[in-house]
Order: sequence, then structure tokens, then C-alpha cells
Amino acid sequence: MKTQTAGPAGAYLYARGRMVANLVERGGLRDARVIAAFERVPRHLFVPEHLVNDAYGDHALPIGCEQTISQPYVVARMTEDLGVREDDAVLEIGTGSGYQTAILALLAHRVYSIERVGRLAREAIGRIQALELPNVKVQVFDGTVGWSAEAPFDRILVSAAAPRVPDSLLEQLAPGGRLLIPEGDRHEQRLVTYQKHDNGTVARQLGEAVRFVPLIGRHGWKTKAEAAP
Repeated sequence: MKTQTAGPAGAYLYARGRMVANLVERGGLRDARVIAAFERVPRHLFVPEHLVNDAYGDHALPIGCEQTISQPYVVARMTEDLGVREDDAVLEIGTGSGYQTAILALLAHRVYSIERVGRLAREAIGRIQALELPNVKVQVFDGTVGWSAEAPFDRILVSAAAPRVPDSLLEQLAPGGRLLIPEGDRHEQRLVTYQKHDNGTVARQLGEAVRFVPLIGRHGWKTKAEAAP
């Protein structure tokens, strides 16, 4: 990964270090590999220019197209709960800014990321290329149907809220694999972890409360225009 420095006297590097230290103190980061990934990815490059001074605060930020970059604590908890291994193939639903994608790229063998908004996907691809992360592939289409051509996946991370996990994603999860998704209504959700056993059965574990933008698609929520009477 290409080293990035910016700001007077390494201001962004200092802010990133403080962010990581705060996440470790809060218990959001525990795994050494995940901590190293957070230390390396320059979060300020993944937010709009007018928000760079807020990039390392522990809150979500708008990135346009009615989407957000999740707060660092949520990204940290989801990444750690996913338990990515070095030889894993990971499917990410909801590329967004590409920040979570970049974190995953430093942990996994291969990352396949789906984004339904073309503009966000193009911007994310540019950032990922600038950081020289060659193990990432981004496509624009409905993430609720998954990516069958590249399945099965060892890990699946859904970065948008669904009323329930799409069956298509569970079908593309490899035996022994893990899927993490926010489930609930459009306003409040809980993180849910699905673990697929070698015999094909799936265990479901309920996690902490979160708030995500809705997962739009065939097996998710409808757009506002589609939902209108």
C-alpha cells in the first residue's frame, strides 16, 4: 500500500494515531492486524474535501448521494467481528467511500465490493487505486443479489441495513464462513452475525444496536420513488 502524508507537520497522521488510540481504549479495536490496518488507511482521503478536518472524529459523515461513511468505532467493531483471515475471499455489499473496502483489503486475500451508485463506485475505485491496493474488485449493481460469479465467499460484510438477510447472500457464503449485516427497520437496527457450519446449517447471533442507511435492491428496501404510492 502506498504511503500517504498530508497536512502541516503530519497533522493527519497525528489525528489518525489519536483515532486508533481512542478506539483501542474504548475496546473497538483489539486485534493487532486490524489495528495495523486502521493505522495505515488515511481516512481523510475518503471524505469530501470540506469535511477533511472532521475525518478522524468518531462519527459518521455524509459522502453524497444520501450515503455516509460510518463512524470509526462501527467500522472497527464490524471488521473485528467479521474475523477476516489472510487467505479469505471477502464480499462487501455497499462500497460507499471505499474506506471499509481499503481496511478489508489489508486483511484479506481478495475483496469483491458491490456499490449500486455509480458515482460513489468510481470515486472509491480512484482512491483504492491511489493507495495501490491491487486485491480489490469493485462492480456497480444490486448488492442484494450478491456476486455469484465469484462465490463462495469466506466472509461477507453488508454495510447497509436490511429488514432481514437476503437468502442470496447466505447461499454464497462458504461452509465455515461468516456474514455480518445490520438488520431492522429503516431507523434502528442490530448487528447480526451469521455463521455457516460445514453441514450447511446457519447460526444467528444478535449484536449491538447501530444505524445504517437502507440496503436498496431486489431483496432489500425499495427506493423512495419505488415506495411512493
